[in-house]
Amino acid sequence: MAKNSAKATLDATDLRILTQLQRDGRMSNADLSEAVNLSPSACHRRVQRLEEAGIIRAYVALLDPRKIGVPTTVFVEITLSGQADEVLDAFERAVARIPDVLECHLMAGTADYILKVVAEDTEDFARIHRQHLARLPGVAQMQSSFALRTVFKTTALPL
Repeated sequence: MAKNSAKATLDATDLRILTQLQRDGRMSNADLSEAVNLSPSACHRRVQRLEEAGIIRAYVALLDPRKIGVPTTVFVEITLSGQADEVLDAFERAVARIPDVLECHLMAGTADYILKVVAEDTEDFARIHRQHLARLPGVAQMQSSFALRTVFKTTALPL
């Protein structure tokens, strides 16, 4: 669904609700309804509608990677040996099973995929590479780039 067509189904109140929930998904309905200037029952109905429509997919806790021991972020560009559906499907199934991979994106450009991987440190990434990444099917080339510092990061989508 195109961005503009999805936005067209959301009114200004929906957008205010979504903005608030992206900031604090644990906000109580009473606090949310006050923040968006709606009655609690109307606010609750709108949130339920947004959930049922799949606009709100889930509520999660965002963890501090440093405090749970995975402060190293590595972006891995992968070029496959071919573009046949079976090659892409096999790669995607295999990469989805690697717990250290947070994101996998099919790309347009020089790399076929880019992965976001977390690790304890460079030695841990070497283990992840050896045990998982090097065994991915259909890989012709792989290039890893270590993030030195996160300058900006958000999970909030622009509304």
